[in-house]
Amino acid sequence: MTDTELAAHLAEVAGRLLLDVRGSGLFSPKALGKAGDQTANQFLVHALREVRPEDGLLSEEEKDNPDRLAKSRVWIVDPVDGTREYGEARSDWAVHVGLAIDGVAVIGAVALPGLNGEDGGQGTVLRSDRPVAVPPAPETLRMVVSRTRPAKEAVAVAERLGAELVPMGSAGAKAMAVILGQADIYLHSGGQYEWDSMAPVAVAAAHDLHCSRIDGSPLIYNQSDVYLPDLLICRKEHAARVLELVAQVQREMV
Repeated sequence: MTDTELAAHLAEVAGRLLLDVRGSGLFSPKALGKAGDQTANQFLVHALREVRPEDGLLSEEEKDNPDRLAKSRVWIVDPVDGTREYGEARSDWAVHVGLAIDGVAVIGAVALPGLNGEDGGQGTVLRSDRPVAVPPAPETLRMVVSRTRPAKEAVAVAERLGAELVPMGSAGAKAMAVILGQADIYLHSGGQYEWDSMAPVAVAAAHDLHCSRIDGSPLIYNQSDVYLPDLLICRKEHAARVLELVAQVQREMV
């Protein structure tokens, strides 16, 4: 398999495993998140170490291995992005499998296993080697934000843009919502880690979307400190205005 074929295959299989774990009916909502995380993580980690043994690996559910810092190619995975949504049997959770090369999000796949339904749903996998046409933007902009903790900057920018807020769960689901035409802007400033954004950024960039930090600087991966707190993914025609408004809002908040 090519790297992207592998990423997509792993994300899809992990998604099916997660649906099986949830469909077993053996776990309370609280225990389900942990069971799903561990099941998907074990599959992804063992598979990557089997088929790409020379590459580095960073997973949310694994103890960090500093050896990855010396690697040019590093797989960055989030076995369940949106554990709460997964446990609540919602559809807005995802599986992230991505490959950063020299710190750049080059290859990625984001599985949305519950997108077309719940346990019996068909789901979908968006991938960096198969970009699809992003639907035309409507007249009123839509900004996707956290359904539980919308970032202050995002809410303030949305107000100034006259944008409708679209609450949603996982970071991967939010990023893919822009590709799928469910939103136009994903602005986040509430704290994230590399595994939250790496695969989604690779997929979004392949779909010709703007991807950056909220100050306009590039997103750099495989760092010793994996905290990567903010993110902007949007249609390119909105990027300059959003970045300008973010800077304005931040100045006013000081």
